[in-house]
Amino acid sequence: MSTMQTQPVDTDRLNAFLGKFVNDLGASVHAGMVVIGEKLGLYKALAGDPMTSKELARKTGMDERYLREWLASQAAGGYITYDDSTHRFSLTPEQAFTLADGESPAYLPGAFELALGALAAVPRIADSFRTGAGMGWHEHADGVFHGCEKFFRPGYAANLVTSWIPALDHVQAKLERGGRVADVGCGTGASTLLMAKAFPKSRFFGFDYHDKSVEAANEKARQEGLSDRVTFEVAKAKEFPGNDYDFVAVFDCLHDMGDPIGAATHVRKSLAPGGTWMIVEPYAGDELKDNLNPVGRVYYSFSTLLCTPCSRSQEVGLCLGAQAGEAAIRGVALEAGFSHFRRAAETPFNIVYEARA
Repeated sequence: MSTMQTQPVDTDRLNAFLGKFVNDLGASVHAGMVVIGEKLGLYKALAGDPMTSKELARKTGMDERYLREWLASQAAGGYITYDDSTHRFSLTPEQAFTLADGESPAYLPGAFELALGALAAVPRIADSFRTGAGMGWHEHADGVFHGCEKFFRPGYAANLVTSWIPALDHVQAKLERGGRVADVGCGTGASTLLMAKAFPKSRFFGFDYHDKSVEAANEKARQEGLSDRVTFEVAKAKEFPGNDYDFVAVFDCLHDMGDPIGAATHVRKSLAPGGTWMIVEPYAGDELKDNLNPVGRVYYSFSTLLCTPCSRSQEVGLCLGAQAGEAAIRGVALEAGFSHFRRAAETPFNIVYEARA
């Protein structure tokens, strides 16, 4: 017999919760639909004139029956628009801006690719709840690496050069004159290449412990004609070479590190006199109650699947988590020997901190 105390169920609250469940279940399976839409170029094809499923099949060369089902799922979710009088589907300017334009600062599909890649690890992470074992970033499905870049790059493209770097003391002028920059935990190089294009007189060095990401980053630098002043190298955050950087940046990865204090100490030692460390972290308050919102829900979930296991797989395993908050990041910087720390900028998804020795 169950020992759980039986309490009366409020029908209105039950129905409201079931409504939330239906929305969440739809969103969960809808993630796959968005990834298919991007992978097959369906959103881009719909960005022109309205069309039926048959017309879309002719334009894309895809199977009409699958397209018909996919289009219905998208229309039901409000991701595309359906006109019942013509039986045609289309994208509004807002839908096209977020789903069909890969250079848009609000491009969405990468977030779903990241989510699907992360969810592939659920069986292993569930077992880690019992054992406490970690899971390295490099052990995840490829969708995690590609999706991560697509997820974060739009925000970097919209803010890094136009507002984040200008918000730092004296950094923009140094980079315009020609400085040495290290991007630690650079992944596939999106942030590094954005800075390199904006500051052609500066030299950029990207470091990441994941060899496949570094390989992809070097190939992108070559394709974009930046290899003469942008290089990527496999190195851990506590071991990357160089001790004369004018500017060191870490983007959305300090909280993933097993020993963020050790990494921060190495960053401090690598800076030239008067150098600056920029720390970009997910937006978070210091208290749990401050993060109980839709953005916090996204980051806590990713943190459970990706960030905390990644930190746990490394030495120390501090496990800051993706919602560490300013006080925790400040503590890391101060313990590593930085004397100056401040919040320099923020967006709904990120906080940018400045640290100097």
